[in-house]
Amino acid sequence: MRSFTYFLTCGLFGIVSLTSVSFGDTRLNIDQPMAPPHWALLERELIRANAAACGEFFTRYFDERGFLMCVERWGGDDGPDDAIENLIYWPILHAIGAPDSILAMYKKAWEGHLRQYTLAKTVEVPLAREGMYYKEFPVMFDWLHNSEGLTVFSLQGLSDPYNRQFRKRVRRYAGFYMNEDPQAPNYDPQHKMIRSMFNGSRGPLLRKATGLDWAGDPIEVDGRFHLGHGEENYAQMLAHFKDYNDIVGDHPSNLLATALALNGYMLSHEEKYKAWILEYVDAWRQRMIENDYLIPTNIGLDGKIGSAADGHWYGGVYGWGFSVGVPQTGELAHRQTFQLGIEGFLNAVFLTGEREYLDPWRKQIDKVNSNKIATKHETLYPHSFGDNGWYNFQPEPFSAGAKEIYYVTMQDDDLRRVPDNAWFAYLHGENPNYPEEILNSDFTRVRDRVAGMRADETTPDTRLADDPLKFNPASVQSLTELMLGGLFPGRSGLILHCRLRYFDPVTRRAGIPDGVAALVEMITDDKVIVTLVNTDQVHGRIVVVQAGGYAEHQFVSATVDNSEVRVEASYFTVKLAPGCGRPLTLQMERYVNQPTMTLPWDRDGN
Repeated sequence: MRSFTYFLTCGLFGIVSLTSVSFGDTRLNIDQPMAPPHWALLERELIRANAAACGEFFTRYFDERGFLMCVERWGGDDGPDDAIENLIYWPILHAIGAPDSILAMYKKAWEGHLRQYTLAKTVEVPLAREGMYYKEFPVMFDWLHNSEGLTVFSLQGLSDPYNRQFRKRVRRYAGFYMNEDPQAPNYDPQHKMIRSMFNGSRGPLLRKATGLDWAGDPIEVDGRFHLGHGEENYAQMLAHFKDYNDIVGDHPSNLLATALALNGYMLSHEEKYKAWILEYVDAWRQRMIENDYLIPTNIGLDGKIGSAADGHWYGGVYGWGFSVGVPQTGELAHRQTFQLGIEGFLNAVFLTGEREYLDPWRKQIDKVNSNKIATKHETLYPHSFGDNGWYNFQPEPFSAGAKEIYYVTMQDDDLRRVPDNAWFAYLHGENPNYPEEILNSDFTRVRDRVAGMRADETTPDTRLADDPLKFNPASVQSLTELMLGGLFPGRSGLILHCRLRYFDPVTRRAGIPDGVAALVEMITDDKVIVTLVNTDQVHGRIVVVQAGGYAEHQFVSATVDNSEVRVEASYFTVKLAPGCGRPLTLQMERYVNQPTMTLPWDRDGN
């Protein structure tokens, strides 16, 4: 696509002039002074503080090989996923605009992580006796944990999509779920299902899991380690997982594996990746429809709902009815992860633009909440379903997937299902103090985590992989929401959902240029209002603004001071004079482009 280049020159009196200059991208040239708003200075300082804190964290916990200095273990209590999860949010931090040192550190840690956990082996747990990783991927585990361990890798493509190793691994990892590796027959194309909750580079586990499979090898605990779930000894670790047995067959959390194929598609646009994602998501959508719009949590090897869980659609580990005793307290814990399946449906929307993929999830929310009960003092809503029907009643309505649905549709009817959300309230003009409040909250988080790290008395031989997690200083929720207009991804965010991204065309890297700040002030289905400001009073900056995290959206026009410029492209360029800035109103069409990791200046025809 060819489009005219326009220079929007905001002069002394704020008058905007448009001049057709050449063919190429659309350029807005802003030279109207704007004193740096407080939020802009906070954003820039938060990026700087994050980077400094992350550097200290990396030096404290990683060695020269990129190995995490800890006792390597296997399992759901503490395992390989926790080791690399210590750098969760670092890829987003760099993609927002943190220095390249962040990218270098998490890439070094990823390489070290693969080597460290390929060498690490179990003695008693049969799954990992030849290495916890095989072919640079978890040998066989569930996607609640797999996704946490793959987030850093998956989001590397935001900043470093041309890295040869990254591209090779994307293809290999996706191939584990598309039957391209004979040692990993995870997928059943006949029944369109992943064959077990435990899956990976060595294929699916097709027997009941044991407490040992989940807890890992025996370990000394008392006086040496502090376990994340509060267990006091290894016996309690085994007891914690004693009921985690029914893992044969498919589970909604396996839909997270679609992110691997989505990465493959965004790198190459090979049709096979798109076809597999849609085949798998379509199968799950049909299962929801057949199960009266409640996503089943077990699909047996025969493809039938619940057939590997005594016929119960709600059965299986992490299913609707999965409530287990906490060994050290005797309390009942409700542990469901079917809500993770929404990510697969979002990936289908990414690829097709068909928001109808979210209809079953809407109906599921409404159906669950229709079983509410009214007491004398309050209304209670169920969140679990078992042999005796609905249970686990809570004052908060069931809302799994509601936030994501609204973010995609931006429709008022979908907003009503979302619990109170301060960011959404701000976007609707109801919470003007939110930017400074959330930025200050992230400053506190950075400060507290650095203080905790400096007070940490663990040594490599008394440290488990998840011990440093509570000190990881990378704090990006405020920057994700305010700068990108994006959903904070959480611990399983394998794909970044955002309305805008920024690139520096001078240094040819992802991330907003040094000194530039952005505040997304309003979002609707087809419009974004964002203020861009150059806080540097001496040097001008050029910033590329992209529609969507992976150019899945398309800009229609950009308006500055009531002067509209047609864009009709997935990105445009803004030239900011020193100390200048303006609000931009951006009209856009969403989910109309095939998502890509290709950097803006390398796309043919924009």
